[in-house]
Amino acid sequence: MASQPYVYRQRQLAEPDWRRLPGWAGVSAQDWQSAQWQRAHCVKNARQLREVTGPGLADAFFADLERDQRERATMSMLLPPQMLNTIVAAGSPADPGFTEAFYADPVRRYMLPAFSDRRPDWPSHPYAQRDSLHEAEMWAVEGLTHRYPTKVLAELLPTCPQYCGHCTRMDLVGNPTAAVDKHKFGLRREDRLEAMLAYLRRTPGVRDVVVSGGDVANLPWPRLESFVAALLDIDSIRDIRLASKALMGLPQHWLSDPVRAGMARLAEVAQRRGVSLAIHTHVNAAQSVTPLVARAARAMLDVGVRDVRNQGVLLRGVNDSAAALLDLCFALLDGAGIMPYYFYMCDMIPGSEHWRLTLGEGQSLQHEIMGYLPGFATPRLVCDVPYVGKRWVHQVTEYDTERGISYWTKNYRTAIEADDELALSREYPYYDPVHMLPESGQAWWRAVASRHAVAGITAVAEAG
Repeated sequence: MASQPYVYRQRQLAEPDWRRLPGWAGVSAQDWQSAQWQRAHCVKNARQLREVTGPGLADAFFADLERDQRERATMSMLLPPQMLNTIVAAGSPADPGFTEAFYADPVRRYMLPAFSDRRPDWPSHPYAQRDSLHEAEMWAVEGLTHRYPTKVLAELLPTCPQYCGHCTRMDLVGNPTAAVDKHKFGLRREDRLEAMLAYLRRTPGVRDVVVSGGDVANLPWPRLESFVAALLDIDSIRDIRLASKALMGLPQHWLSDPVRAGMARLAEVAQRRGVSLAIHTHVNAAQSVTPLVARAARAMLDVGVRDVRNQGVLLRGVNDSAAALLDLCFALLDGAGIMPYYFYMCDMIPGSEHWRLTLGEGQSLQHEIMGYLPGFATPRLVCDVPYVGKRWVHQVTEYDTERGISYWTKNYRTAIEADDELALSREYPYYDPVHMLPESGQAWWRAVASRHAVAGITAVAEAG
């Protein structure tokens, strides 16, 4: 064979030894595999992180982390032990250079962002917004976004077992941070969920429901099973997707007996009715795919779930090379039976500029990963364009690379455009990170930002 830019080698998954970390040196395998133990020992602040890592992680990192929590973070800190254990998986705090390896780690970069990670010149894009996809504007009822003609997003709850720094729903999900006061649902949860079901019963044009939040793993199982069972009773619903990063971050939850038994009940009804019941998870780095994650995914397939799919996010320093993406896709596919599905361009929320890639970089990555994976398992790289929705990165109508502005069109109206005659002909903009533009483009954006400052409009204030 001729030499190739990427060389495929099947790799065995490995569960990092959590006992290498001083704070977990005495944790038994039984405790580690317990969802209750994992939830009880989540790391929520720098003090708890220090207790886990011991003195091997430099004081400077904790100061960097705490400054970010005070000044920049849009998400509060929350990492289950399972996920934290995959950071510097092959290293120990006793190793020379552990702090440098910790800083450079892909999972650390998006789960434990530090102040020094952020761009000092452009921490946020001038047009960053808290609800960057305008999902709340398209609520048919509170928490139910009806953006696409036949599909809805049901946000059942505003919490997760783990909080990602780049979360697109940072305006609603998680605890308030020093920089961001979170929006809150107005209705009681039971009233919201019943209103969602009532809307779907009277709207037969909807056939596809993404059940999300937050993360469905944080909803008490009987309540989630009841909601999904009610969806299965609606004749028009043909696809149900449960969104849970916890399949990777807290696989112990999906391996627990009550969840497995409940999923088996739901899958049996779905199969009898001819409804596709799938789980969508969110994995951004190959090191996160461990044997426990594989066991959880295969357990769901074994009880009759139609498919387990991955929706990752393109993040600089995490998976911004073809090799990193292909390593991840093969780990998912070969090791865990998880289907690579989408990789999104990182959304334009405040504080995300250091993570975001340009559209041109996304297009190059899509080109570079073609031909290595089976066609059905080759992920689509997509841009979730505000007021438009998901578009493959090559579907752009026009692209001004100097100013980093791409223009997109769509073929349907959202729920808020029923009377908008121009909705199907208008071009909608999306913006590259400013620091990646040529100097002429950066100068243009500095002028834009200056005008906003004069008008009293900052990125975060504008977004609120």
